[in-house]
Amino acid sequence: MKIGKKETNREIENFTSGKDSELDLLLAPHDIIGTIAHVIMLESIGLLSKKDLEILIKELRYIYINEILTNNFQIDEGIEDVHSQVEFLLTHRLGEVGKKIHSGRSRNDQILVDLKLFIRTEIKEIVSMVYSFFDLLLQLSEKYKNILMPGYTHYQIAMPSSFGLWFAAYAESLIDDMLLISTAYSITNKNPLGSAAGYGSTFPLNRTMTTELLGFENLNYNVIYAQMGRGKMERIVTEAIASLANTLGKMSQDICLYLSQNFNFISFPDFLTTGSSIMPHKKNPDVFELIRAKCNRISSFPNEISLISSNLCSGYHRDFQIIKERFLPIFDELKKCFSIFRYMLNHIVIRNDILQEDKYKYLFSVEVVHKLVKEGMSFREAYKKVGSNIENGCFEPFTMGIYSHEGSIGNLCNQNIRKMMQDVIKKIDLEKINKVIERLIYGIKT
Repeated sequence: MKIGKKETNREIENFTSGKDSELDLLLAPHDIIGTIAHVIMLESIGLLSKKDLEILIKELRYIYINEILTNNFQIDEGIEDVHSQVEFLLTHRLGEVGKKIHSGRSRNDQILVDLKLFIRTEIKEIVSMVYSFFDLLLQLSEKYKNILMPGYTHYQIAMPSSFGLWFAAYAESLIDDMLLISTAYSITNKNPLGSAAGYGSTFPLNRTMTTELLGFENLNYNVIYAQMGRGKMERIVTEAIASLANTLGKMSQDICLYLSQNFNFISFPDFLTTGSSIMPHKKNPDVFELIRAKCNRISSFPNEISLISSNLCSGYHRDFQIIKERFLPIFDELKKCFSIFRYMLNHIVIRNDILQEDKYKYLFSVEVVHKLVKEGMSFREAYKKVGSNIENGCFEPFTMGIYSHEGSIGNLCNQNIRKMMQDVIKKIDLEKINKVIERLIYGIKT
């Protein structure tokens, strides 16, 4: 069933509807919120009576609280999407007044509003999850800051590192990822409602009012651009999501290496690893291999969106439906990766005697070079001398020197790193999302 549309051949309808009836359940609460803001605006410009507005808001709130929040909302067979389902319920329960909610909008700007509200909510959850993960990394960094490990370049033993340095490196990486999330949030947080099908409306819509009601930072002013933002918005958001995924994927690769017998830097309890069906000695890092693969798949998605949308002319195209099918679930996939990664790190076991193995003595070659420089030799001559000693098998390492500059083994600057993250998160006004729900759903004045 298509509200307000002519009947379509069933085979064509099945093909073009895609997975909307399944995935649109994720958009249901946001569709209700957007519709409440829209009908409040319609009443303000005389397209709804005060009585009609009260009837509609009461039923919309009922659907949100008693059906959507309790998982009793569904999209009936034959109804194409969440927008049609909400309109169908209102018409079925309230009569003619239910048909009035579509005045001044198209499904094009309706889905854009739903997506933007959905993205804001998902970003709010991701920010909370990332900060929790970030906090754990800094805790582990402090806990293990004095335990040394080899550093590598080109997969070759390079210079001394520490677990404190390693954990904090990934914590700081998340800050840059969150900067991208903050930018994606700002780009998303603009109101497209009132752009209709991309060319506006002859109704005297008050777009500023719906912007304020929905807690958007600003308007997508130009109605064509509001629609052109479809596809572009998803690509920008997924580029930020992909950056987070890249950080998780890289750390997963480190852990897979460090768990292997050739490295043997860390371990996890047996109940968190898997064995082999034929080799009894195996402890496989399946969780981290799956995180790595899932994160790589997430990282590929911005390119997929770009390939689908970059050569489309202005205006709406059904191609966007293909983006939507992968876009909506991607947030949950990333959140699951963060959740299981955090669970695993809470059980990590760090080996504290790694550098006692003879093969790591060359880690300290730079220390010897620096010692000779401090004694008056030029750096180039000291480098040449130590290199010759290594080649002739007479190199003798000594206890590691003191690293004191900012961000080094002996001066991690974790408090500075924490402050940077907190400053980034402050740029995302997450509290505004709660206020919108309190005001529109629960009638609480904020």
